[in-house]
Amino acid sequence: MDRPPPDPAKLLEAWMEWERGETPPGRVMANLKTGGLRQLLEQMAVDVSEVEPSEPPSTEAWSPVV
Repeated sequence: MDRPPPDPAKLLEAWMEWERGETPPGRVMANLKTGGLRQLLEQMAVDVSEVEPSEPPSTEAWSPVV
């Protein structure tokens, strides 16, 4: 059975329903699974590994905002 590609907006909405307490955790996990969260994360991991910089960015200019 072919499934449509994951829709990040729908996955986020499923997550937000859980955060608002509208949907129990088990149902949310099922919705995320059938919504293609795994495929989305796998593709993101590939994308990140392809553009990973050769050296970490400098943190010298970074300062925390309090």
